[in-house]
Amino acid sequence: MPAADVTAYLAGLPDDRRAVVEAVRRVVNDNLPRGYEEGIQYGMIGWYVPKSRYPAGYHANPKEPLPFAHLAAQKSHYALYLMFVDGDPDLSRWFASEYARAGKKLDMGKACVRFKRLDDLPLDVVGRTIARVPVDAWVASYEAARGGAGGTAAKKPAAKKPAAKKPAAKKPAAKKPAAKKA
Repeated sequence: MPAADVTAYLAGLPDDRRAVVEAVRRVVNDNLPRGYEEGIQYGMIGWYVPKSRYPAGYHANPKEPLPFAHLAAQKSHYALYLMFVDGDPDLSRWFASEYARAGKKLDMGKACVRFKRLDDLPLDVVGRTIARVPVDAWVASYEAARGGAGGTAAKKPAAKKPAAKKPAAKKPAAKKPAAKKA
């Protein structure tokens, strides 16, 4: 059963894993622009745009607030999900460049930064990245990516399916020439 709040999430971790999660959480909270809230979302620690600020919520589940970042202690690694980095090519390039400049190897798939030890994560880069995205900028970027205000995606016309190929008509069997009578 997922933790009901951040305190319960942290309490459920072994001491060594709790220390890592608390260190990353502290950096996020210290650099988090005003307007985001922290809580449990999707079974992990999350920072999100509250529904009072963005009532449309998350397109995949409008009852959920718009996710910004998440932090989890997985079975074999830690994961820091930076949804706002994945959706912004310029920020994504900057993030990867800063990560490399910090001398760290980036293990990232879409929005998920995976790391095994706290030393694998450049905390200063994480903090500067979090600080770069105020709530209004994240909401505007999200809406632009979704195709309109309020999280309503612009509907693209359905692509026309190519017409199914009709099987070639069978040619009538060639008539055998009539046998000549002797």
